[in-house]
Amino acid sequence: MTEKGGRMSDEGRRNVRDLRRGNRAMLLRRLYFHGPLSRQELVQTTGLSSASVSNVIADLIEAGIVVEAGAVESDGGRPRILLRVDTARFEAIGVDVGETRIRLERFDLGLRELASVDVPVFGGLLDPKAVVSAIAVGLAELTAGAEAPVLGVGIGVPGTVQHQPLAVVHGQTVGWDAVPLEELLRAYTELPLFVDNGATTMGQAEMWFGAGRGADSAVFLLLGSGAGASVIVDGAPFRGSTTSAGEWGHLNAVYDGRLCRCGARGCLEAYVGAEAVIARYREAVEAAGGAFEEADDEEESLRRILALADGAPGAAGEVARSVLDETAVRIGLGIANVVNFLNPQRVIIGGWAGLAMAPRLLPRIKEVARGHALRLPYSLTSVELGALGPDAVARGAATLPVARFLESGA
Repeated sequence: MTEKGGRMSDEGRRNVRDLRRGNRAMLLRRLYFHGPLSRQELVQTTGLSSASVSNVIADLIEAGIVVEAGAVESDGGRPRILLRVDTARFEAIGVDVGETRIRLERFDLGLRELASVDVPVFGGLLDPKAVVSAIAVGLAELTAGAEAPVLGVGIGVPGTVQHQPLAVVHGQTVGWDAVPLEELLRAYTELPLFVDNGATTMGQAEMWFGAGRGADSAVFLLLGSGAGASVIVDGAPFRGSTTSAGEWGHLNAVYDGRLCRCGARGCLEAYVGAEAVIARYREAVEAAGGAFEEADDEEESLRRILALADGAPGAAGEVARSVLDETAVRIGLGIANVVNFLNPQRVIIGGWAGLAMAPRLLPRIKEVARGHALRLPYSLTSVELGALGPDAVARGAATLPVARFLESGA
């Protein structure tokens, strides 16, 4: 540990530093996810010594990261002081690059929304330069209103993200071929940037604060214009060898079926994504001699189809109910495949289109999944709706800089 003369070696100093950083990270995460807690509770739940806990907590209090949060009575002794993370100490920004809008949100450290900016996307065209410009304008507006230091910017995107070392996005369904998104954004901000797949960021938000809490394994299905998924194994995202694991929407559902946006035929996305549901309804109602007045954006068009299914007379309502039932069947089969292949504790449906359709379709989805999944794994799997609403991708993107902050021990 020491050199001759009592001097500590560089390696020894690194080991002490790393140990201290690890202790800070452990205590900070415990307080962040389970606080407020007393020092005694931190000792009991982390296994650290009283001296280590006291020293680290003193440092975190001095830095303004941890604050006192009242006191509780103890058995026969002095009241125990509760501690919590000061969520006003730092802020973070999350960006959802969606196919109907780009949403930027600023959060406090506890992921409570403080401000937001929406930029509409017309015609489903995600031109990379336009996306970067929109993000830059939104960042300027949000950072100008920040009341605390901003830890960084997390960005959820539709596609596979590779870090080489800067983030490059491969979004086959939106025409992005190795777009150097992080490099393009560097021209507009010096804040740390964290880029990940949108389904993965949604999954992390739901694991931290929503329907995934308490689960070790879960699959989060993101239904928007298209369809994607995030696979959580042992509490962490499973990414595969090239980070593209979770492309649930591109599992083959029908041999030589409908043309998918990725160029293949029969993908699940070609049946269950909002764009596909709207196209299937339009084709079916026109084949029945009717017409469909589409809105300027997919969200409103999908709402109209759901409203027609709720009792509209004639062909329009009948076709809407038929198309939505087939959608439920396809989603249910997709979930059965997930249950049989991955055996998760939970399957959670999210995304703006998923949350719009699922309240109506969930009973049918579960019926089909139950009928096509193996009985034992399905009986141990819950199929639920996401708890964080359609903004879960942006919130999840903001968890990326917060996660780095916690892992580093602040």
